[in-house]
Amino acid sequence: MAYFERTGPTSFCATEHVSGAWEVSEQHIAPSLGLIAHCIERDRDARRNDGLVIGRLSYDILGTVPVADVEVETRVLRPGRTIELAEATMTHAGRAIVVARAWLMATRDTSSVAASPLPGIPGPDQTPVWPASEVWPGGFIESVEVRRAQDEPGRAHFWVRTGLPLVDGEEVSPLARVAGLLDISNGMTVRHDPRQVAFPNVDLTAHFFADPDPDWIGFDTSVSFGASGIGVTTSVLHAPAGPIGVSSQFLTVRPLG
Repeated sequence: MAYFERTGPTSFCATEHVSGAWEVSEQHIAPSLGLIAHCIERDRDARRNDGLVIGRLSYDILGTVPVADVEVETRVLRPGRTIELAEATMTHAGRAIVVARAWLMATRDTSSVAASPLPGIPGPDQTPVWPASEVWPGGFIESVEVRRAQDEPGRAHFWVRTGLPLVDGEEVSPLARVAGLLDISNGMTVRHDPRQVAFPNVDLTAHFFADPDPDWIGFDTSVSFGASGIGVTTSVLHAPAGPIGVSSQFLTVRPLG
């Protein structure tokens, strides 16, 4: 079983492993973000073979979507030899769910100047297993392995991986696999019990300066709530070898009851 099954050139059916987390009848949007990255890369590969890589993914999440059929359409907004801007829209029943833009960049050898001041985090083998399903319901959270060390509510580092394919029967890049896990970060170190305060994100943006690992993705995450219903979740992204990028999510904070 995978997160999605292809049903046509641009259509996919979500499986039970996509469900949750705020409502189990709806999709946890994380796998869909990976699916969109996969579709952008497949469109790139159908048009060119010169090795452009995704350096930035920016998603606007326009609404919820049931665990059902979706369509993903892609187009190029800014073609170029070394830089390209692509856009993809996921729809369900004719309604736009996610609009994504990706900057694709040519690579070159910069190993002689490669460095980052971002601090590392303990690796997955040095981080304790954490049962995320005790906090969040749904098939997606059940499908992932999480290892977490929490400093305080809203501050933690953790590692996530999944054994499930993103799309049944299709080869998927490490970046698309990682993209399908990025949205989990908002729920892995909650500031408040999600039964008392809702804090869904309306977007996600990730920048990568190094290649992701095909197995584990690490997060060094902070969650901040303001006093007027707005919050931000920020993460430094890691491979076991060290930092690879950053991500952020814009939150709508809603006390319940």
